[in-house]
Amino acid sequence: MDIHEIELLDCPLCRGAGLMEEENGWCVYVTCMDCGCRTAEVPYNNEEQRLEAAKRAASTWNMGKVISPANGE
Repeated sequence: MDIHEIELLDCPLCRGAGLMEEENGWCVYVTCMDCGCRTAEVPYNNEEQRLEAAKRAASTWNMGKVISPANGE
C-alpha cells in the first residue's frame, strides 16, 4: 500500500480535500488543499515506519485534530 492510497476524510474546518504530504524523507502530514490547515508532522526513520507514520497522520486528520493557519491559532 502506498501512503497516497490511505483514505482521508474532508477537512474538518472547511470540508476541502486533504492531501498526504511527505517532507524530505523524514516525516509525513496531511494538509488541506483549500484552507491550509494541517496535522502535526509524524516522523519516521525507515521505510517500514513510513506507512505506519502515514496511517497515524491520516488517523489524526480524520479525527479532526488539525493546526489552522488562521490568525490567533
